[in-house]
Amino acid sequence: MLSTRAIAANPQTGKVYAADSKSGVVTIFNARTNSVSHVRVGAMPIALAVNSAANRIYVANFRGASLSVIDGVGDSVVATLPVGERPYAVAVNPATNKIYVSNQFSDTVRVIDGATNTVSSFKAGSFNVIATDSKLGKVYLLGYEDTDLKVLGDGTVIAEKISVGMHQWAMTVNENASALYVTRIGNAELVVIEERRSAITKVPTGAIPCAVEFNSATNRIYVVNHGDDTVTVVDAAKLVPIATVRVGHKPQGLAIDRKANRIYVANRNDKTVTAIDGTTDSILKTIPAPGNPFALSVDESSGRIFAALVDGTSSEITGLR
Repeated sequence: MLSTRAIAANPQTGKVYAADSKSGVVTIFNARTNSVSHVRVGAMPIALAVNSAANRIYVANFRGASLSVIDGVGDSVVATLPVGERPYAVAVNPATNKIYVSNQFSDTVRVIDGATNTVSSFKAGSFNVIATDSKLGKVYLLGYEDTDLKVLGDGTVIAEKISVGMHQWAMTVNENASALYVTRIGNAELVVIEERRSAITKVPTGAIPCAVEFNSATNRIYVVNHGDDTVTVVDAAKLVPIATVRVGHKPQGLAIDRKANRIYVANRNDKTVTAIDGTTDSILKTIPAPGNPFALSVDESSGRIFAALVDGTSSEITGLR
């Protein structure tokens, strides 16, 4: 039940927020002041999303049936919103200041108005991952066992269904190219969707591709393959694999430092993080982690990286340099 959305950075403030499900708090790593603080939220926080434009952080409390709203200035909870049982996925559209929440084993999606904290809901299906494209105003809903990717229209209506196939797992948006990248774990492939016309291209990856991120600095896509301990590097212009990098055992998450052109991979079973040079696609270093990391976030201004750990806690990963 671990969510790779358990940790996220606010590049405007240099803060990284991690949902510590074990203790019911969000840990705040402030790279600019070199400090660590904690704010108590609801029971078992497992996912969060940052709205950099409004400086708000939204935390899904799985056992608390709630969404905590954190003010990024004072790092305090300013609202606790009811969003139904088992909230699991949360995403923000900073252009509209709307927040989307889905729940495990539920067909209801909640939409929060960030200006008023008003919660509305609609029936849409059961979804595990949510992504937004603020430029096109689209919201994508992915269900692990669904064959179709759902696209929201005005925020409360399914405007389109894109046939992707079973076992969709992770996705990310390239807003510059109006492209959506979706991994399919059962087919060992990356599905690339042209957002404006829903055209699909399939790119082969390694076994069980479970995470994907886009590096806008180099126009490359990185796919973490949990099943064969590799990362597939894809040319985003040509949509072909250009490298395969062997990392640690059972990699699960990744983060990209676009400023330094480094890619970091969380190796869940190795208790390590692999640092990859984005220019040469070669390994720079393998760094010990204080636990089993499954999700990562990086503060690009300082080059510091932070991990969410399997035991429900989080930590900074040291020894990068």
